[in-house]
Amino acid sequence: MKIKEFQTMSQGELEKNLATLREQVRDLAFKLHSREVKNTHTLKVVKRDIARILTLINKERSE
Repeated sequence: MKIKEFQTMSQGELEKNLATLREQVRDLAFKLHSREVKNTHTLKVVKRDIARILTLINKERSE
């Protein structure tokens, strides 16, 4: 997702999305180690989305 899509979400939606993305990272990591997933780039994309969400959450907390 793009940063603008995350900026339109509320704090609760961001935290809910963050939890699902973290679960997705865990599942992808297990699948990559067991060689079930061919596309390794998806893990990188999900981690970047997590970083975007955390940046927005921390920005709101500091204000």
